[in-house]
Amino acid sequence: MIDVARAAALDGVVHGFLGRRGGVSPGLFNSLNVGTGSSDDHDGVIENRRRATDAVLSGATLATVYQVHGNDVATITAPVAAEARPRADAMVTDRPGVLLGILTADCAPVLLADKQASIIGAAHAGWKGALAGVTDTTIAAMEALGADRGRIVAAVGPCIARASYEVDEAFARRFAEADPANERFFAPGRDGHHQFDLEAYVVSRLATASIGRIEAMGLDTYVDADRFYSFRRATHRGEPDYGRQISLIGLSRG
Repeated sequence: MIDVARAAALDGVVHGFLGRRGGVSPGLFNSLNVGTGSSDDHDGVIENRRRATDAVLSGATLATVYQVHGNDVATITAPVAAEARPRADAMVTDRPGVLLGILTADCAPVLLADKQASIIGAAHAGWKGALAGVTDTTIAAMEALGADRGRIVAAVGPCIARASYEVDEAFARRFAEADPANERFFAPGRDGHHQFDLEAYVVSRLATASIGRIEAMGLDTYVDADRFYSFRRATHRGEPDYGRQISLIGLSRG
């Protein structure tokens, strides 16, 4: 059975943060791996994407981007062929029947909506994209379609938690140089290291953007191996590859 987590902040909006359950992938990728960049069987990944889509908005057209850990946003106005995916880390649309999908395996998926204007967005916020302001550019792209940031609600889905996210001094320095106040997102770790709170940082960026409501799901991809894929966990275990889960948001046709 497909595991779909939903955010109260997005009540009334078609959406879901999916985990790894309910798919057809065998072995290491068990079971709802949607990552075409993995070494998993391609046909199985396509079937998993179909199942994921149907679990959230049956019959919808799934839109994804070629994620590059930046802050570019694609405005989706028509179906995009898989081989023509834009290189971006966020999408926005006002088109019914389109389901925006963000793939993650520790990075933070962010789903956004202005329900009154029927405008939605989805962002992939790894640390690089988050620091570069991918949530800010997503909100701006939603405004360009007619959204009002005071009405925008957002939810931050499953991502690696601070207790699981060890970083070095150089990493922490990047954030401190961007804004000394970012020190609050780092807790002391072992010598020369820190524990970074990605979810809290993304929430802070959303709050600074003065949107209407923000919800953090508080789901740690690293510790819950039965429910989520995790790049870092796979690395620590010496596994040769890892799967990706998907977070989806769409507008029904009426």
